[in-house]
Order: sequence, then C-alpha cells, then structure tokens
Amino acid sequence: MKTLLAAASALALITVAGAADAQSWADRTRQDLTAAHANLRDNHPGAVVQGPAGDAFRSWLDAGLAEANEMTSRANSGDAQAYLLRWYGRGFHDSSTAIRPTFETLDPWFATAWPGVATGWRNGAYVVTHVKEGVRRAPPLGAQLVSCNGVSAEDMAQDRLDGWEADLSTEAGRIRSAPYLLWNRNNAFTGAGVPQSCRFKVGRREREFRLETINGDLAGQEVGFRSAMYWPSAQPLGVEQVDGRTWIHVHSLADDAGWEAFYAQVESQIDAVRSPNGLVIDLRGANGAALNATARGYVLANTIWTPEFTVSRQPPAEEITYRATPGNRQWFVDTLGRMEADPAFVANNMPIIENTREIVAAFDRAIAANQPSFTLNAPAPAADTGAPNPVQGNVVVLVDSGCSGGCLDILDLLTRLPNVRTAGQPTDVYSMFVEPTVVRLPSNYTELTYGHKAWAGRADRHNQPVTPQVAYTGEPTDEQAVRTWVSSLFGA
Repeated sequence: MKTLLAAASALALITVAGAADAQSWADRTRQDLTAAHANLRDNHPGAVVQGPAGDAFRSWLDAGLAEANEMTSRANSGDAQAYLLRWYGRGFHDSSTAIRPTFETLDPWFATAWPGVATGWRNGAYVVTHVKEGVRRAPPLGAQLVSCNGVSAEDMAQDRLDGWEADLSTEAGRIRSAPYLLWNRNNAFTGAGVPQSCRFKVGRREREFRLETINGDLAGQEVGFRSAMYWPSAQPLGVEQVDGRTWIHVHSLADDAGWEAFYAQVESQIDAVRSPNGLVIDLRGANGAALNATARGYVLANTIWTPEFTVSRQPPAEEITYRATPGNRQWFVDTLGRMEADPAFVANNMPIIENTREIVAAFDRAIAANQPSFTLNAPAPAADTGAPNPVQGNVVVLVDSGCSGGCLDILDLLTRLPNVRTAGQPTDVYSMFVEPTVVRLPSNYTELTYGHKAWAGRADRHNQPVTPQVAYTGEPTDEQAVRTWVSSLFGA
C-alpha cells in the first residue's frame, strides 16, 4: 500500500506541475531536443561511417528532430518530456543511442490503469500471460490478441509502443514492451487508455471480450508484468548450487549491484565453480547500459578462469573510426587526465595511458588537417601465455532479451573460451558504436548517451542479437522449467 501511495503521489505531482507549467515543460523539451540533436550532429561517428548504421543515423537525425518538434506542444509534464526524448533517441535504431531521464522513474510495471490482463510476446504474437483474479469475462491464458476497437494488434503496438516503450524493430524490444499493450501508461502522445473491446483468438475461434478498467493497482500490475518476461529479483548477483553444479547469477551490470561482495563470494567457492560438474553463468536480464558494465563482466571472467588464461582470448578490437571533433578530443583528454592523476593506475596500466596519448595526438593531427574522421588499429591481441584452463567442466551461459549493451561485450569474451555454450533466448542487439559518452542536457532532467567510436568489426553485427547455440522454447517465466532444461544440457 505504501508503494502504491508513493506512486500515486508522484504521478499527482507530475500532473499538477505539468498543468501549472505546461509551456515551460514544452520549452524544456524543445531545448533538450535541440541540444541532443546538435551534440549528435557535431560528434556522433554515425555521421561519417558508411553502411547501414551510418545511413540510419543520417536519415533520422534531422527528420526525427522535425517530427519530435511538432509534438513538443503536448509535452506538458516531466513524464511527457521523458517520453518524447526517448522516442527521438530510439528512432536511430541503435542500441547505444538513448535519451533517458536523470530523475528516479516509477517502477517498470507502473500504469495509471490496466484491464487486469497482461500480454507477452510469444512466437510472433501478443498472447495473454496473466489475468488478475476476480476479473470477469476476461480472455483466457494463452489467448492471442487479434484487435481492439477495430484496430489490429500490430497497428496498436506500432501506435502505443514503438519508440515510446521500446524499439519494435528488435525482438528484445517486442518482449520488453509487450505487457503495456493494453495498459494506460499516461503517455500524452498516444492518448492510449485501456481499450474497451478486444478480439482474441481462443483455440481456433475468435471471440470478443469487453475489458474492465482498473485504476491504482500497482501490485496487480507487477504480477502481470512479471508474467510476460523474466525480470531480475531484488538481489541480482549471487552464487548457488543447483542440481550439483554452480549457478552464478548476474542479472544486473549496474555499478551499485554489490560487486565486491559478489566477487568475494565467487572466489570463496572457486573450487566448486571450476569443478567437472559444470558451471552456469546466468546473464538473463543483465542490462549493460552502465559505463562500467563490460569491465564488471571481465573481472568475473578473470576470477573464474584467471587473467592469464583470458588475456589472449579477448576479442580483438580491430579498426576503430573516430569522429575528429573538438568535443570527442576533449573526452579523451579528460580521460587521460584522470588516468595520469591516479598513481595506482599509472603504475599498473602504462600501455593504456600510452595508447590514449596516441589517440589524442591523432585527434590533433586530424583536426589540424580538417579531416572529418580518422581510423586507428587497436593494439594487437595479447599472445597466448600458455596458462592452463582451470575450469574443468562444461559451461552454459544463459541469456535472454534483457542481456544488452555491455552484456554483449561479455558474451564476446565468454564465447571465445573453451567448453562454453550459449543457451536460452535471443539477446538485445549489438551496436557498432561503442564506448558510451554521457551528456547532461540543458533541462537537467534528461541525459544523452551514445557510442562515440565506430568499431568496424561490428558493422555486420549492428542491430543483430546473439542467437543462442541452444534455444529455449518453453515459458521464460517458469523458473523451475528453465532450471530443469538447463540441467538437461549437461547430460548424464
């Protein structure tokens, strides 16, 4: 009840502030859109790289801004501002580019109203994954949504979800946004309330259902949301024994997830981790948007296998293209300054410092020559140290649509190690634009994130997921079924 009241109070504050200061919110939104556009125009590598990724960036940069500006008059609250800026960011169809609120947002299952029904994305369709107890005349579990009020399920999704809640051009985006299809999420730009009448396919027949509208039911919405996809628990990091083998849980890559205690827990059980019984590394739900996400996973891999074993197996960076702008140069100057100011880092990482100095010098040469970009070869991979593989058993890395950003970088390393298989469901998609930079926008309510380097080796994988070697086709929210299935992968 306390959480519900807090959510309702937060919504009331946003609504009141929006009503009293609608023009100011619209002005803030236009200001942030203009600043985001200018920063991307002047610094993003998508402006200079060739191929589909660059083409998509250039085609949306100005056109998307024009569309967004036409809607700013409806940005009458902080919530509306966040929706419109996210929409502009998602229009680039690049998983590294995002515009997010800087304030603490409400729970992901928040809605002002819902019908007591949640939908999930299953095999290319929206199906009912949960019906709240006591809701009358609701469609049964497994029923496939056909239309509402005469609008097809796909057209509804494009209007209510695409860009606003996720990028529906990706499977991961479909999965993450599916619960919201019939919900009222207080989006000022779609005006989408709870549909009144919907057709569902039940078995071989279509039937019409009159949906209820339930207000202020955060607890019920959480149950519905969790029925549609795997969602990490409150303790995303941990180690346990399942069916006689170690199962390492990494369901978050956030900086505040409790990494030091987690690494110590893995280290304390290292003999069991490396035993012939096998190992599961569970990366479901591991959102890798945090700046240190990749490094967190690399430390875990080094703890499990040892740095001497993993160093020569790290994925090669190959050619990197840099946009030669003063802003991008300053990013490396600031980074170099932080490195050189840390005596411990200087003592242990001089090759990284020297490489960064070389990058700054390359920026200076390119800018002086009025070159729009330059390309450098990354340092060659380390030679094989000859260190033995300490992990004696087979390793299953479990993934799903929640594995994104830095989680994919971690997969690039893990899949190069011996006796490792990926299993589960497709991940979120790669971006060829790497190493995120974060820019606070003028309103101070939003920030822009984008990859400021172009990795040529990822051009063919841009906007592509990792498809697991072994696919899980069961219900993703049935944890016992998932564990039984994973255990079967180890055989006898």
